[in-house]
Amino acid sequence: MKLTNFDDFLKTELKRSEVKKEYDSLEEEYRLAAELIKLRQKAGLTQRDLAKKVETSQPCIARLESGRYQNVSMAFLRKVSHALGVEPHISFRRVRGAH
Repeated sequence: MKLTNFDDFLKTELKRSEVKKEYDSLEEEYRLAAELIKLRQKAGLTQRDLAKKVETSQPCIARLESGRYQNVSMAFLRKVSHALGVEPHISFRRVRGAH
């Protein structure tokens, strides 16, 4: 069985328009998840430690870090960010080609 490097696999799959469209639509969620993971690790916290600080469950933190957390509230993001010693910052930017 031939093993494939994930980066090579992703590069190949992103040539397919339907895959690229779906991948791009999830970019913000995954960027947020990656940043949260880095912040948590930098703070020396496990998911369980962070969950205790935020008064939630470890599986809830795992969902947030997976990038698949749907309908996350600003209040929850604020609690998580404050537990990590940062503040959330949300901004809007014009979409290319939009009026």
